[in-house]
Amino acid sequence: MNKVFTVLSCVFIMLLTSCQFSENIYINEDGSGKVKFSMDASEMMDVLDQLGENASDEMSKAVDSTIVFKDFLVEYKDSIANLSVGEQEKIKAMEDYKIHMVMDPDKKKMFFDLETDFDDASELRDMYKAMNSFNNLKGDDTASDNLPLSPFSSMGNEGSTLVSYSYDGTVFRRNAEIIDLEKHQKSLDSIDKSALMLGSSKYIINYHFPKAVKSFSKQGAMYSEDRKTVTYEVGFIDMLKDPEILNIEVVLED
Repeated sequence: MNKVFTVLSCVFIMLLTSCQFSENIYINEDGSGKVKFSMDASEMMDVLDQLGENASDEMSKAVDSTIVFKDFLVEYKDSIANLSVGEQEKIKAMEDYKIHMVMDPDKKKMFFDLETDFDDASELRDMYKAMNSFNNLKGDDTASDNLPLSPFSSMGNEGSTLVSYSYDGTVFRRNAEIIDLEKHQKSLDSIDKSALMLGSSKYIINYHFPKAVKSFSKQGAMYSEDRKTVTYEVGFIDMLKDPEILNIEVVLED
């Protein structure tokens, strides 16, 4: 049971340091696919000393951990039953997800992947809800109530921004809409505290399609040789301040 909270503590540190975030979507012919959200904080491994002695000691050990939440719910059902109802619901929300965390001080590597399969692109909107459920886990009564706010707290069904996806076999769309301006501003105020650390971070989308890309609605995208993969990046803080900069339409070849 402690395994998930060890990974969780590492992810909290990653979220508030200079990271490269990537949204990777793989779509099959029938519209099903896989989504993987990744954070790469390898650059941070060179500045561990700045985090303080306790943080440095905690992160000096190599970690390579995978958590399949469907299995986790079965294996630790008795321990989970002792958590508060709210914590149980957060873990339950992760049921279809898998987490992979690697931290290797010797190789200066630190990254985190959260992934799941989907039957239809419309299900992708639940990704941010799952991310925030994981970020909000506390574990037990000894966990701090003052854990840092995830920079993704504004995303998802309960946040200020709703991100939705659609795919009809020819056109793929990603649409972000601010639905609560007041809540959005509050989330930005909290993120300002870590803006210096996140200022150099990028948010990168990597979309993989079963057919070649005919057109992409943003300038500056990069394509694979067969044009079935498109990559586009923006500043992470820019994306949080204006989520609509990643409103994207991709048209595939017939």
